[in-house]
Amino acid sequence: MTDNPRSISVTGTGTAEAAPDLLTLSVGVECRRETVAEAYSEAGTRSAAITSALRQNGVASADISTSGLNVRAEVNWQDGRGQIVTGYLASSMLTIRIRSLSASSQIIAAAVAAGGDAVRLNGLSLGFADPAAVEARAREVAWQDARTTATHYAALSGAGLGRVLSVTQQVGFQAPVPVAKMQRAVAAESLTVEAGESSVTATVGVVWELLD
Repeated sequence: MTDNPRSISVTGTGTAEAAPDLLTLSVGVECRRETVAEAYSEAGTRSAAITSALRQNGVASADISTSGLNVRAEVNWQDGRGQIVTGYLASSMLTIRIRSLSASSQIIAAAVAAGGDAVRLNGLSLGFADPAAVEARAREVAWQDARTTATHYAALSGAGLGRVLSVTQQVGFQAPVPVAKMQRAVAAESLTVEAGESSVTATVGVVWELLD
């Protein structure tokens, strides 16, 4: 065997699908008041009401996080007076992980009811609490895809596949970023969340030795 054996390099791609078991929801709170203190206090009250409703509906404290707390002045331009402060807007963001998808519609409705008109729903995503098993399946499919391609090219060149010289997982491999399907229920004011299936895609680069 030579020090630099003939080789073939191929890339394989694989996708695995599974029903998601984790919903991540982004809920904003916005309160406008005449003073900073009033806006800040009201935003805090509404956020506390939302988090309380979430906990009452089975969401763990570890799955609720607050970010993006802001208070800013709202201004209008008036001729002869310039910019006039008309009030203050306090806002914050809650990121919520819901692990019981069957109860997600009820949980979201409870959060909206608790926050009232101050609530802003900023979207949701569906994924996996532990994506390892789905990722492993995607990698297996990617490997088989790479091997099939390499075997084909080797046969076309009149050679066979030998040992694997290198394996590289491509940088583009990542967990899914699925989009939730939402529809208005016929007999209810809340929204229903249809989980469907989410997918994980893996890409692998493999170099095989070519045998004469």
